[in-house]
Order: sequence, then structure tokens, then C-alpha cells
Amino acid sequence: SKAVPKEMLPVVDKPVIQCVVEEIAASGIKDIIIVSNGQKRSIEDHFDRFPELENTIKNSEKEKDLKRLNEVLDNVTIHYVRQKEPRGLGDAIYHARKHIGNEPFIVLLGDVITWPNCSKELISHYREKESIIC
Repeated sequence: SKAVPKEMLPVVDKPVIQCVVEEIAASGIKDIIIVSNGQKRSIEDHFDRFPELENTIKNSEKEKDLKRLNEVLDNVTIHYVRQKEPRGLGDAIYHARKHIGNEPFIVLLGDVITWPNCSKELISHYREKESIIC
């Protein structure tokens, strides 16, 4: 999409990127790094708090959805890293290297949803085998 980042396109009732963040949170990961570019500001805005909107949504059908999202956001910290130009997945990981250090990490794409929670299974396998090779 030219006007809306593909990560923000809805799946049923929420953006794809929210499904990805929910999967990450469900796997127990507390720090999330989103690597994007300046044209994808709506992703950052989506995960930000807007008291005016929350007051408008109060006592409506959407209040439950907002509450669920806020519960996820209360349990994770999202860091944003800007990639000046899209140069592939390896370059995106390179931009996140200062946050990652020598720690193990999982790469999920902002426009790909997996079911069931593959991240949780991958982490479990890593802890058992100290390897990600299945």
C-alpha cells in the first residue's frame, strides 16, 4: 500500500503488526525492537497512548480491544530503530545490533502472522538444546 504501511493493514479487527507484537509478548519476550523507516510513523503512533481516544472509546464496543492492547503494552517495552533506506533483512538486524548485543534474539516480520505461537516454541527449543536448529 502506498498510503498505509502493510504492517498496519487489518486482519479482522487489528493491524498485522499488533498480532506480531501480541505473539512476541505471549512468548515472554519483554523487549521488542521495531526497525522501520520514516514513512511508517503510524506504527509508532499505534502503540502510543492517546488519552483523548481512550476517553472517546470508553464504554463502547472498542474499549475491550483497547484494554487488551494496553495489557500487552504494559508488559513489553518497544524500541524503535530507523533504517534510512530499505536494504534487506540483514541490514535491519544490523541497525538493531546495539540493542541486541550478544543476546539470543528472534526476528519476526511486521507483516507475517504465525499460528500457533511459533516464537514461544522456538524459545523453548533453544532453552532445551541451546540451539535453534530443529
